[in-house]
Amino acid sequence: MKYCKKCKHIHDDKFDICTECRKPRPLFPIEEPNTPVFLLTASGFEVQRVRTALESAGIPSDAVPHQNSISADAVTGADMTDKDILVPFAAYQQAYDVCVGVGAVKPEGENITVDEQDVENTVAEEERVEMSPAKRTTIKIVSAILIIILFCLVIWGTDFLTGFLTGFFK
Repeated sequence: MKYCKKCKHIHDDKFDICTECRKPRPLFPIEEPNTPVFLLTASGFEVQRVRTALESAGIPSDAVPHQNSISADAVTGADMTDKDILVPFAAYQQAYDVCVGVGAVKPEGENITVDEQDVENTVAEEERVEMSPAKRTTIKIVSAILIIILFCLVIWGTDFLTGFLTGFFK
């Protein structure tokens, strides 16, 4: 097995460059069993859930910020950025099995079940969104005219009401 020193993804020996970095980076053979390798990317509560499950199984792990992630911790008070969870290469398979067990990773070859009702709802929503450019322009023009009429009515109504009320005090 080989791995990329930048992103820590592991690859089969048949690969010579990293397919995850999107740049031609050379791959290096894994010589140390404790070499940290990429397991999965998670954010928020999911990071803690996975790391707790790995810790319960006796697998050391580390969570490092995902490439190009910016933290909003100072503003929100919670770090919701994506984090890459790294584990030692020697424990990779066991860590992968733990992640499958807690539902953080779908096992290879498992089919994802699709709810037919969700598909029908999605298709119906897509059909509603699609409209011709002429119809879209017409709707924009009519909406603009209606908002102008609404503003005029509010202004004229306010003028009428103030005139009516000042008539009582004259």
